[in-house]
Amino acid sequence: MTSPAGPRPGNPSTGPHRIAVIGGGPGGLYAAALLKRLDPERDITLWERNAPDDTFGFGVVLSDETLGGIEHADPTVHRALQKEFVRWDDIDIVHRGHTQTSGGHGFAALGRRRLLEILHERCASLGVRLRFRTQAPPAAELAVSYDLVIAADGVHSPTRTAHADSFGPRLTNHRCRYIWLAADFALDAFRFETAETAYGVMQLHGYPFSRPSPDRHPSTRPFGPPDDSGASTVIVEMREEVWRAAGFDTCDPAESTRHCAAIFADALGGRPLRSNNSSWLTFSTVVNAHWSHGNTVLIGDAAHTAHFSIGSGTKLAVEDALALAACIEEQPGLPAALAAYESERRPVVESTQRAAAASLRWFEELGRYVDQPPRQFAFNLLTRSRRVTHDNLRLRDASFTAAVEEEFGCPPGTPPMFTPLRLRGLELRNRVVVSPMDMYSATDGVPGDFHLVHLGARALGGAGLVMTEMVCVSPEGRITPGCTGLYTSAQATAWTRITDFVHTGSPGTAIGVQLGHSGRKGATKLMWDGIDQPLDEGDWPLVAASPIPYAHGVNQVPHTLDRAGLDAVREQFADAAHRADACGFDLLELHCAHGYLLSGFLSPLTNHRTDRYGGSLENRLRYPLEVFDAVRERWPDDRPMTVRISATDWARGGTTAEDAVEIARAFVAHGADAIDVSTGQVVPFERPEYGRSYQTPYADRIRNTLCVPVIAVGAISSWDDVNSLLLAGRADLCALARPHLYDPHWTLHAAAEQGHAGPGAPWPLPYRAGSRIPPTGRTDAPKPRLTLG
Repeated sequence: MTSPAGPRPGNPSTGPHRIAVIGGGPGGLYAAALLKRLDPERDITLWERNAPDDTFGFGVVLSDETLGGIEHADPTVHRALQKEFVRWDDIDIVHRGHTQTSGGHGFAALGRRRLLEILHERCASLGVRLRFRTQAPPAAELAVSYDLVIAADGVHSPTRTAHADSFGPRLTNHRCRYIWLAADFALDAFRFETAETAYGVMQLHGYPFSRPSPDRHPSTRPFGPPDDSGASTVIVEMREEVWRAAGFDTCDPAESTRHCAAIFADALGGRPLRSNNSSWLTFSTVVNAHWSHGNTVLIGDAAHTAHFSIGSGTKLAVEDALALAACIEEQPGLPAALAAYESERRPVVESTQRAAAASLRWFEELGRYVDQPPRQFAFNLLTRSRRVTHDNLRLRDASFTAAVEEEFGCPPGTPPMFTPLRLRGLELRNRVVVSPMDMYSATDGVPGDFHLVHLGARALGGAGLVMTEMVCVSPEGRITPGCTGLYTSAQATAWTRITDFVHTGSPGTAIGVQLGHSGRKGATKLMWDGIDQPLDEGDWPLVAASPIPYAHGVNQVPHTLDRAGLDAVREQFADAAHRADACGFDLLELHCAHGYLLSGFLSPLTNHRTDRYGGSLENRLRYPLEVFDAVRERWPDDRPMTVRISATDWARGGTTAEDAVEIARAFVAHGADAIDVSTGQVVPFERPEYGRSYQTPYADRIRNTLCVPVIAVGAISSWDDVNSLLLAGRADLCALARPHLYDPHWTLHAAAEQGHAGPGAPWPLPYRAGSRIPPTGRTDAPKPRLTLG
């Protein structure tokens, strides 16, 4: 607990005394107010180039979490905000004439102009010097005469630009145009509405930020300047090509405003929209390698941006100000304080930016979802950022979520993940897949007791489909000496032992085999001895689409497959498929991902051929499709085949998301029953964008472009994620790897945690006594971050 009048007793302040703040937005103003409140002796000056009543945009949304931080840090500001807030719980999603309402969300908003007035008043009352209509001196100049310079100078920050070498900024512009407008009436809820026009799909985001005065109905309120009495923010957004086709690129601001009001006349009740020097913008995501340079620090949009569709940039800026003030109060000196500020805030911001990126992409690809049923469309929109999930939404609005589940086809009381799925003659009892995971534990390609226990345990654990590791089609097609194969009768006998156990020990569980060939990534050490490192001895010659080693100067240069080699490998795949049939596998997957042989034909980074198997995507597909056809011919008609692809190489010049759709389209045309959508591992210089469920957007794109079943993979770690992805229509099956290493009974435990005991998750009789969740100890919530009396 800190003193309201200054530093803690007995702990003399070593923090900055003279502070300059560049930028009079909410973040800069609140930082100034907090730092002055913490130490009234501080000399704080804030520069703002605009007039005090100038503002851009209309309403500001703040979360309960942010408001809680403000309440603890500055009750005066919190009380003033509380008097102004408009609160509501509902989200209305309007699509093709249907309105879906979801409640329990809890929003608070107020006019941006009023927020600034409250912060101006607070700063002035504390003695902060506010210099309006004044351009701040350059940060480098201020840094000489001030102890601390806070750059809150926005998305186009001159401070960040001037010191780009130190901050390391990276700005990414996106594919939609948007415009901030206002309506002079209060919407009843946060409203999302789509308009399918002759030019393409357009989107409205709207929310109230002030309520009408009691003596005037909003429908009779004259159009004019805002008086903070009955108004809503309205954002209209669309793809760049739609914006141009609709003629917005040649409209003046007044014309754009009228045109938007006409397009969304139903949402507005025929009322006009209002502009405030509004122009069409392209959102720019700002990322900085460092947030401080000497005694200068970035906050708010100068440091980072997050797309408006998940909330307000004001929220992040205010939270930055809170954290910066707290760290200055707690740390022994400015360098430590700035380091602590960035260390504390960066993970939060990066998480927010990942969610914002997912939301932004969803709206960029809005046209992909317009044919979904109305409730599924609404659920998809609500869960687009992964911040709101199936379980979270069920707590907020059980009736809406139950309606979505019913439309999806969930049996009563059954979570989406335990809804069966049929692929050809195979019915999977649930939507959970144990992803293929190389164990590197075979001898001469023969799976042993380890594989029996490994795969058997996961079959007993409740998954609908258990996949083998990549099973190699020849000795030369192994990745390591420890990889399994299906090119000898001994191997086939060993695999039959495993499939028999799965089918008898865990009836209803399906087991699938993944067939592959290492290509240029073969003859390497076991993973724990050096992943992708060449063998010291006992290696074998490699083959590939082109003579390009996986890592130049490290891995072996492969031989280019000639006609005879192509035919031989194709037959090896076909023979392995015939053995897999005899072994009793229920499903077969062709591995065309991760830089192995067939993937090497698909990627332009690894296929430099000049014959009919190289060049265009059509040519690069030719050999993998020939192999697929040969395997499909030897695999029973009633059993499904899937194909795993790398939907992006995460490297410039490689396979793109658009390519992946065409690759998937080709395999489906040849008879693939589902596409297993992974990414990367094709080249060693890849730059993946890791994060929760980071690969699922690629599965989503393929599924909703081609209307084909997909298996989603990639950092899906919770049953809530699985339910959310399925119910939103982004995937049909979810494959999990590491969670099944951590917990072989992951699926059964997911059922127990959801209180489900249906046919989609039967406990083996010997394990049934363990089907209840063991009791756990209690935990206490952390204390408030910064509390001032």
